[in-house]
Amino acid sequence: MKRNLFQKLGDFVLGKGFYIVLFLCVAAIGISGYYLIRTVTGGSQPSEPVTANPTVTLPDSSAQEAPPTQPLEEEVPEEPPAPAVQEDDPQPVKEPTQEEVSTQPEHKEVVYTWPVKGQVLRTFTAEVLAYDPTMGDWRTHCGVDIAAEAGLKVLAAGEGQVEEVYSDPMMGTTVTVQQPDGITAVYSNLAEEVAVSVGDAVETGAVLGTVGGTAIAESGMESHLHLELLAEGNHVDPLDYLPEQS
Repeated sequence: MKRNLFQKLGDFVLGKGFYIVLFLCVAAIGISGYYLIRTVTGGSQPSEPVTANPTVTLPDSSAQEAPPTQPLEEEVPEEPPAPAVQEDDPQPVKEPTQEEVSTQPEHKEVVYTWPVKGQVLRTFTAEVLAYDPTMGDWRTHCGVDIAAEAGLKVLAAGEGQVEEVYSDPMMGTTVTVQQPDGITAVYSNLAEEVAVSVGDAVETGAVLGTVGGTAIAESGMESHLHLELLAEGNHVDPLDYLPEQS
């Protein structure tokens, strides 16, 4: 027997239709609540939900601050160019002070004499090589060799003060005299015994010692006196100072 329409509708409501009806009721209640809330709040937009860590954006303070002004650099005046120095500019001459003038030695003129009278065996050759009969070679000779017999007295060629008395390994017994004209006189090849000591003041012609044979470097020559003169440490020719032999 066929079921009528009301019986089928009743079965639908009791079955699946029950859930559909329940859903429609819930939807109707939700829509009614939504419109009710809008009416109470005056239609304003709902505010955004506040999160647990709200972020607050502050205005950029650097954009509002005025940019720092740069300090004005102090203007340094340029140095004037140095004056050009000409190559021919005269250099200032420093005048010696009174103290410097007073400390300079005052040279005194000295009268010279021959320390011994005899023939000049070897002359002064400081720049030219001369044959050395003892050494058997060519070399310079910084003094003069004056022939004289052994034991002949050797005189001071000029006045002064005895500066040294010593035995030279090559030139034998030697006496040096510092003269007031700035010349240092050196007497070599003397006998071992001399007549003066260091510090003695001697006059021109005073006896210094006697001719000997102590100079090994000139032992190949006949008996003689070896005489040297130095001006400010440089050897000079003794014949330029000694007078002519009479």
